[in-house]
Amino acid sequence: MAPQPSISNGTTTLSTLPLTNTLMNKFKPAKIFKGSVESQPASPGRSPNAGPFHITGISFDDRGDQVVTAAEDETFRLYNCKTGKPLKTLKSKKYGVDLPRFTHKNTAIVHASTKEDDTIRYHSLHDNKYLQYFKGHKGKVVSLEVSPIDDGFMSGSMDKTVRLWDLRAPTCRGLLALPAPPIIAYDSSGIVFAVAVNHYSRILLYDQANFDKAPFLVITLEDPTLALISYPPRPIYMTSMSFSSNGKYLLVGCSGNAHYVLDAFEGYLLAKLEGHVGLERRNMSAPPSIEPAKGNSGEEVGWTPDSKFVVGGSLDGKVFIWDVQKIPTRSGDSDTNTPPLRIAPLAVLDGHPGPSRCVRFNPRFAMMCTAGAELAFWLPDSSGDAEEIARDLLKKRGPS
Repeated sequence: MAPQPSISNGTTTLSTLPLTNTLMNKFKPAKIFKGSVESQPASPGRSPNAGPFHITGISFDDRGDQVVTAAEDETFRLYNCKTGKPLKTLKSKKYGVDLPRFTHKNTAIVHASTKEDDTIRYHSLHDNKYLQYFKGHKGKVVSLEVSPIDDGFMSGSMDKTVRLWDLRAPTCRGLLALPAPPIIAYDSSGIVFAVAVNHYSRILLYDQANFDKAPFLVITLEDPTLALISYPPRPIYMTSMSFSSNGKYLLVGCSGNAHYVLDAFEGYLLAKLEGHVGLERRNMSAPPSIEPAKGNSGEEVGWTPDSKFVVGGSLDGKVFIWDVQKIPTRSGDSDTNTPPLRIAPLAVLDGHPGPSRCVRFNPRFAMMCTAGAELAFWLPDSSGDAEEIARDLLKKRGPS
């Protein structure tokens, strides 16, 4: 993975250019952080096939100025997006760290624990102190999201519950019991949240103000094209969800070889994003399991801030960009036998050695962050090729 455009040692002016198909094809790794994860020590409890430690989660602050990573080496690291420099490394050897999420202050995060207990921790990056502990879950926290509008946040756990919290109070202010471990997401307004339940292929949409009532929409995620691959079709295993910023769509990330885009209002299955290798396995040489599983999936797919594109990772290390601007609309009664629009990638970028487990687009700038066994910052290559420069010159000159 050779670096192309570079982030200088001084401050770089990150671009706020509108994202176009041409620009998205020009993304190249601008800086690669080789030491972003500690090397794996020999451990009697770790499988020899597990490979190197990976970064398992990344989060941008609201302004897109900083990014924080969490890794299997039980550290979280803070980076400046403008200078491309690491700012600090903090260790959480006692509790482990996963699912880092910036609060609305760029000096604090909430994160899940990987050992000791299943407490969610509110951590100050400024002075490396815990500000609050959120106790209640009796199983590993597998989904964690901060409200886009206030100090609320939400967690889903292997104990088959969703808990609603407020940063200002240590006790949860709401609890949902479910038939299976849930995946959660807020919509961009913070008024609605979604809960996905695997094994039942259901996505439940709740009104935040009436979460103790029944969901106002229940979506059944069924892909009729899977029956063309095998019969009975292999079940879909949902590992992440995110609403588009325009509120129209719900992106459902899965551990298999497809992600899905749904109508956020009616629940119709609109599009299937294909081409990548799902992160259900740890590496390409590992055999697939009989039953679908989460694997390393969960942080590898997300929206660009303008809702025009979806970016995602792959088990083979490549980074995929899908153009979702021409998704058809549907109306009338929902028919689960109507196949979704199958969307091939607009661009396939050479990415990491090993899986690209985490892929996130900066909320403000034309910059992307990907991670696995290393961390990379991506920028559009502005150098342009000779033909493109010639075309631009002819356009400026106009007709002779």
